[in-house]
Amino acid sequence: MTVTTRLERPVIPPDARRPVRRRRGRQGRLAAVLLLPAAVVVFGVVLYPVVRTGIVSFFEVNSATPVTTPFVGLRNYHDIVDNHEFWATLERTLYFTIVSTGLELSLGMGLALLLNAPLRARWVFRAIVILPWALPTVVNGAMWRGVLNAQYGSLNAALTQLHIIGSYHSWLGSPWGALNMVILADVWKTTPLVAFFLLTGLQSIPAEIYESARVDGAGVVRMFRSITVPLLIPSISIVLILRTIDAFKVFDLVYVLTRGGPANGTQTIAYFTYVQAFSDQRFGYGSALADVIVACILVLSAVYLRALRRTEMSLL
Repeated sequence: MTVTTRLERPVIPPDARRPVRRRRGRQGRLAAVLLLPAAVVVFGVVLYPVVRTGIVSFFEVNSATPVTTPFVGLRNYHDIVDNHEFWATLERTLYFTIVSTGLELSLGMGLALLLNAPLRARWVFRAIVILPWALPTVVNGAMWRGVLNAQYGSLNAALTQLHIIGSYHSWLGSPWGALNMVILADVWKTTPLVAFFLLTGLQSIPAEIYESARVDGAGVVRMFRSITVPLLIPSISIVLILRTIDAFKVFDLVYVLTRGGPANGTQTIAYFTYVQAFSDQRFGYGSALADVIVACILVLSAVYLRALRRTEMSLL
């Protein structure tokens, strides 16, 4: 009698493997067929415009239906570097990106901690908090344009009745003030989204860790610094990257609220690209600006990831 041990594996005949290979082959072909529509959409919506924009940036295209498109090489990029208006626009865009993202992260963290508290009917508070983000950006810009209006805006009316200001103030009258008001509108809309990202991270932290820290005598501040922040680094990384990309290419809020004014004080790099490409019909120059935007976003994302990686390693 032959005794078969557990270590022995049954020998599968070669003929028995063929149905498995055929089945895997059919599954692979089915997966390719199902993914084909999505791949076509991605190519048509993302890849083709990017490649087409890169090609157009090397030509002089000054009309939607040009007769001739002479090849100019890197001249469009050279004109960008020599344009002082571009550098001023880039500086304003970086200011907008850094300030709005920093405020949204700080306020979103506090809001996430409040929403994570053991309160009754928490779903009601969460539903109310998400309302600003649920509004379309165009509606948000139009609403803030009415709120900040110097003559009939609700902000001036409220501050005047509270005797905080003595007369009506033009919130969008100066370049610096208008830029900060655009930041305020962006922060008001996007902070709830940041809060819910961080709330998801907070709910993934085991409660036993906090209970052990309380037994060891750790206070609220110590637990936040030593437990909450280190374990939220992945969520914070996602928030920073997404918000940096979104804030750097802000366009619709500026278009509705200020149209880049006054005196180009709120003109971001995306709005500047729109003006150059579609208003002035410098499509080659606008395509080069679009490529610069992509490059800047990649650099900012790489800087964020590197800094957060170092922070995560230092906290370990």
